[in-house]
Amino acid sequence: MRFIFVILSLVTVVACETVEGFGQDLSNAGDEISQEAREAQ
Repeated sequence: MRFIFVILSLVTVVACETVEGFGQDLSNAGDEISQEAREAQ
């Protein structure tokens, strides 16, 4: 039972890191689009 708990905990931590990374990538993409829009004006 303890082994299953450890595995689930590790999966949760990895999933959080993945979501955080995706959020950062999305933020960077938004910044690039904003910069391009400013330059086009």
